[in-house]
Amino acid sequence: MDISGKLVEILAEQSGQGKNGTWVKTSFILETQEQYPRKVCIDAWGDKVDDVRALKIDDTVKVDFDVESREYNGRWYTNIKAWKIAKQSGDASGNGKNPPLPTIEDSESMSSEPTDDLPF
Repeated sequence: MDISGKLVEILAEQSGQGKNGTWVKTSFILETQEQYPRKVCIDAWGDKVDDVRALKIDDTVKVDFDVESREYNGRWYTNIKAWKIAKQSGDASGNGKNPPLPTIEDSESMSSEPTDDLPF
């Protein structure tokens, strides 16, 4: 599964010692770019934490992830675990907005042929 959205928050890193050694985890919040935006909290473990460190707030990001639920003391908990994090490229200026449309002066300077302003 995958999701794309704007990075709105990076939560504090957590680390600890497990039976397989030291672990590190961070969570981040993406806001989807839909008619009704949703915020989704996604976990990054191990070397994926470095990918999150390279991101900045307001970056557009695509995340491939797995969803997993587990039961603990009669309650169920669901985690979204990222396995691929990629920053999406915007336009050439990098601001994520559409480039300006050319003006009449721009189009006249681009073509040496006379232009006919009639629509037919």
